[in-house]
Amino acid sequence: MKAYILINVRIGSITEVIHNLRKIDGIIEANMTFGPFDAVVVVKAESVNHLGRVIANDIHPIPGVKETITCLVTET
Repeated sequence: MKAYILINVRIGSITEVIHNLRKIDGIIEANMTFGPFDAVVVVKAESVNHLGRVIANDIHPIPGVKETITCLVTET
């Protein structure tokens, strides 16, 4: 499964957060954005449970990450 994760980051932390996101297994892309969110990540996961573990154990603990919103991708 694939998901987009929208991330809000503490001011001054975006470069370090993006650097750390790109080290995580399963993250295909991690980019800084302009607009209501500071970064967007594309994640490939085996299941919803696996995706939840990536978010809870790998993304949320990164210093500077304030909030995430996960958008699951569906096939049409």
